[in-house]
Amino acid sequence: MNAMAKLKQHPVSTVERDPRWAAVLARDPKADGTFFYSVRTTGVFCRPSCPSRHARPENVSFHRTLAEAEAAGFRPCRRCRPDQPSLAEQHAATVARICRLIETAEEVPGLEKLARTAGLSPYHFHRVFKSLTGLTPRAYAHAHRARRTREQLGRGSSVTAAAFDAGFNSSGRFYEAAQQMLGMQPGRYRAGGTDTEIQFAIGECSLGSILVAQTPRGVCAILLGDDPELLLRDLQDRFPRATLKGGDRKFERRVAQVVGFVEAPALGLDLPLDIRGTAFQQRVWQALRKIPAGSTRSYSDIAKKIGAPKSVRAVAQACGANALAVAIPCHRVVRSDGNLSGYRWGIDRKRALLAREAR
Repeated sequence: MNAMAKLKQHPVSTVERDPRWAAVLARDPKADGTFFYSVRTTGVFCRPSCPSRHARPENVSFHRTLAEAEAAGFRPCRRCRPDQPSLAEQHAATVARICRLIETAEEVPGLEKLARTAGLSPYHFHRVFKSLTGLTPRAYAHAHRARRTREQLGRGSSVTAAAFDAGFNSSGRFYEAAQQMLGMQPGRYRAGGTDTEIQFAIGECSLGSILVAQTPRGVCAILLGDDPELLLRDLQDRFPRATLKGGDRKFERRVAQVVGFVEAPALGLDLPLDIRGTAFQQRVWQALRKIPAGSTRSYSDIAKKIGAPKSVRAVAQACGANALAVAIPCHRVVRSDGNLSGYRWGIDRKRALLAREAR
């Protein structure tokens, strides 16, 4: 019997033509909550991800809401429990609750205690927390403390008040962590970067104007654009009270090194960097620096690489927050279909950088 004869004998049903049927066949958890399906022969209705054996399509009906399925006379499936929150929703609620616990605790609870509070094993809890937040519980606590510290110091709070508000129970522990959190001593951060000297220089390259800035720790900014004044203003906004100083001849050689890399990526670029960002951003940026020149990765690839496959949007935001063009090669990250997407310094520059690296 040829394929046409089989098709005539078993015509495709309305249910099989419905895109929701594909979600049912795939048991797609992403479709949970968007619709329900009922099975006439069993009298039950299920969520799309139900693990039960698939029903014959001629016995299936779709319902937009739980109430609609119940009004049609069907009862909830005992396996997938469509009248209860989905597992993903339960995990999201649990992680949100644990995040609030971490944020309000005087001392960050250990993994065992957090897992018991969540009602999960330590291994499972750690995996679920990281998949939803992109961070481990410890890294989340560190990032929260850093954010609270920056907020309090930015409002003019004393260093001591900011330390205790951020959850540090001793000034000693706070000062040990301050350099990594803020990139400078807390007193300087509170004053907007006062007494922090930043060398900078603005040059020209084939991609337009380029600003390179450096603190005593390393290069803190590589900015590209069309207007040198806007580049300088961007740097000033980052360190409103820092002392900006024009680079000397030694520093101008550093700028020439960066420009040379922009023009000929095969030369490579090895710079001491002063990288400032949240724990999640730094994980993303570290992954970007491991992408070989001439290669690209998708945002989804990076999310999987850092162990947070559901954090694709957060990865894209971290790429957009990068202030170190070419040194942290966010231009090597593309969409899943290979097309170019947003780039802080313009799609044309992204395309040009990739073309040069592909030679």
